[in-house]
Amino acid sequence: MCGIVGAVAERPIIEILIEGLKRLEYRGYDSAGVVVLDQQGNTSCTKREGKVGVLAKAVKEQSPQGTTGIAHTRWATHGVPSERNAHPHQSGNRFSVVHNGIIENHKELRKSLSVDGYTFISDTDTEVIVHLIHKLSAVYPDLRSAVFAANQQLVGAYGMAVVDSQSLGQLVVARSGSPLVIGYGLGEHFVASDQLALLPVTRRFAVLEEGDVAQITKESVSIIDASGEPVSRPIEESDITADAGGKAGYKHYMLKEIFEQPEAIRRTLQGRIVDGKVAEDAFGNGSLELFEAIKHVQIVACGTSYNAGMVARYWIEQYVGISCSVEIASEFRYRESFVHKDSLLVTLSQSGETADTLAALRLAKSLGYSASLTICNVETSSLVRESDLVYLMKAGPEIGVASTKAFTVQLAALLLLSKALCEAKAINQEFCTDAAEALNALPTHMEQAFSLEQSVKVLSEQFADKHHALFLGRGDLYPVAMEGALKLKEISYIHAEAYAAGELKHGPLALVDADMPVVVVAPSNDLLDKLKSNIEEVRARGSVMYVFADSDDQFEPGPGLDVVNMAHASHLIAPILFSIPLQFLSYYVALVKGTDVDQPRNLAKSVTVE
Repeated sequence: MCGIVGAVAERPIIEILIEGLKRLEYRGYDSAGVVVLDQQGNTSCTKREGKVGVLAKAVKEQSPQGTTGIAHTRWATHGVPSERNAHPHQSGNRFSVVHNGIIENHKELRKSLSVDGYTFISDTDTEVIVHLIHKLSAVYPDLRSAVFAANQQLVGAYGMAVVDSQSLGQLVVARSGSPLVIGYGLGEHFVASDQLALLPVTRRFAVLEEGDVAQITKESVSIIDASGEPVSRPIEESDITADAGGKAGYKHYMLKEIFEQPEAIRRTLQGRIVDGKVAEDAFGNGSLELFEAIKHVQIVACGTSYNAGMVARYWIEQYVGISCSVEIASEFRYRESFVHKDSLLVTLSQSGETADTLAALRLAKSLGYSASLTICNVETSSLVRESDLVYLMKAGPEIGVASTKAFTVQLAALLLLSKALCEAKAINQEFCTDAAEALNALPTHMEQAFSLEQSVKVLSEQFADKHHALFLGRGDLYPVAMEGALKLKEISYIHAEAYAAGELKHGPLALVDADMPVVVVAPSNDLLDKLKSNIEEVRARGSVMYVFADSDDQFEPGPGLDVVNMAHASHLIAPILFSIPLQFLSYYVALVKGTDVDQPRNLAKSVTVE
């Protein structure tokens, strides 16, 4: 959620830290700060409210020098965005800390530390960490030991990086629920919450495991695990290009990522459909044998990923003929649930670090599921490392907070999963054949859907003065309507709701008037006639409707009814294709409204806290 960058080197590292923060700004961005230590132990700390550019300007003016340092972009949890609450936090003119996550017992620790004479100047939970380490340094003389001891008293999910002006040339990091990677260089080492921050300076990374505490110097990296025993973590070379986080000439990351979707689909399907069948290792070794016995699928996810799971429920129950449940991860983990016999748990996450989804997976391991499968975009993530089976999405980095290509790639993966389940059970050959053909044709159909951009751009201007919107769909397009409403509210701040169109008469129809635009997704399927009746109900109430329709639907535009026709394609991939004009709609409405497309207020890309 927030971003951490750290470095220990021979050379000045301030530019490395600032560049790392810029590359992580999508994770959190209400304030930022940096601490650097020179070789005499002099400490320079600079913090600013606002985006990283504000901090970068201040750093340029102050020109702090140092070869050891840590930096942070903050997304506020405890305490309003302000310079006072920005990281790094310091104690005793000696220790400095940056922290991602939440310390759940911070109130108790704050009270105890206050009794010990420590003065708190911020409203954050983070400040208890640095004062606690300062207190423990009287008992534990080296920095790593003090940090390890502090870990034993902290409750919550967090990642931290610490420097000490009396421990020159080193920094210490600790992971407990929030991701951290170590970057390896020649005579220099780095740390970050995401590889993307460090790609300009290294391509060699090790991922810290839960409970790890690492001491990092320019010459070496030394890691101990949660029990205090020395361990080594494998060093792997990243295949992400250093410019993967760039906009490539697009105005916003979101628009770039919309147009990256056909290539992302090609990457995710490459080698996974062989001679019309799902490759044996597409979902992990032994997956097809396991799928043969599966009688129930439980999908757990959050946000956009939850909407993708809702589409998959229609596919799995209709074509595989087994039951499928979809649940929001934050609900699943805090209730008593019934586990069906021979159940497969499927977790969906772009980052693989979504706190509630990860906690749900860990809970599920004790509940008796046959196996766990994650569909995820980050190979080094916790969900990937902790799941029995893995489907790597290969969508490439997604920087925009409003997910686009991750959603459509998840849908492609879930359609492929439905096909794999059918093949493992040797059922529904017609669906298996149709799914292979539809998926292979999907990238081309997506490219054709891009021709709708200008039509949607013109349409979006009619939302300039709107504050509410209603999205309608039926069947497996109802979750797509949910996703369209989510996108609109995320980046344009218009209150948007989605309903199954058949529910109109059960309440939502009361909201419909000329100030409530209604957006409808209308593929050519068995529910089309029913949907047309629902549309007439809305038109009769004076609303303005925007219908995205299959070209075979023969919708006639008229007063209060704008129609955007899409090229006909297989009904199996309709949920993916109809997502594209809804993505364009939210993007261009946000431009009309003048909001921050890539970094909408109050939101962050990777939600690593509850």
